Amino acid sequence: MFEALTYQLKALRLSGVAQALPVRLQEAKANDLPHLEFLQLLVQDELARRRERLLNRRLKAAGFAEMKTLDQFDFSFNPSLSKKTILELGTGRFVHQAKSVVMLGPPGVGKTHLSIALGIAAIHHGYTVIYRSAFDLVDELAEAAALGERKTRLANLIKTNLLILDEFGMRQLSKNAAEDLLEVFHRRYHRGATIVASNRPLEDWGKILGDNAAASAILDRFLEAVTVVKITGKSYRLHSKNLIDKEATNA
Repeated sequence: MFEALTYQLKALRLSGVAQALPVRLQEAKANDLPHLEFLQLLVQDELARRRERLLNRRLKAAGFAEMKTLDQFDFSFNPSLSKKTILELGTGRFVHQAKSVVMLGPPGVGKTHLSIALGIAAIHHGYTVIYRSAFDLVDELAEAAALGERKTRLANLIKTNLLILDEFGMRQLSKNAAEDLLEVFHRRYHRGATIVASNRPLEDWGKILGDNAAASAILDRFLEAVTVVKITGKSYRLHSKNLIDKEATNA
């Protein structure tokens, strides 16, 4: 009977109930739980399982280069960074309000870590996220255009709650980059939140795109409601490498 019930629960796609059932039965017998309370616990198990599956699907769909959280970030290393500002962004309110964030600073100071961490926090708050480096996004749009899938790809970029564009300015973009990025920013305007992480100041964006007019149009939309996070100081990566080298020397 138990095996038949488990099969029926899985057939109904109630795998959370099926998985929790043996433990909940023991708990019910041991504590003489009323039927209604027993049923409520099973429903809670099912909801928790579904939330976990949804969370994992969204984390996978985001395309993060690695998993980084705010708890793992060392705010003491570069004390000029406002922890209060980052934690406020971590609440996800800027995503709900379809606002923008720009992370500015030299390589190695934590822009990627913070961008990914804010993206993961947004997913935990129930939002959808897409993470891409600037050159990967431009290359993907070019490939989609060649395959006749550009409209579908753009639709995915537009409908996501939070778009994270990392490594903007790390290298020269292709000649179509300005047009593609302008369309993405234009169509997401007031519809979705965006994070851009860049090692170049805003006044250099025209050079990066090779199109000052497009850069001005992007900034006009991007800077209307933006939180600018300027990160100065030492490189985390160099600091970590020095620690590893020191440990290797002392070993």
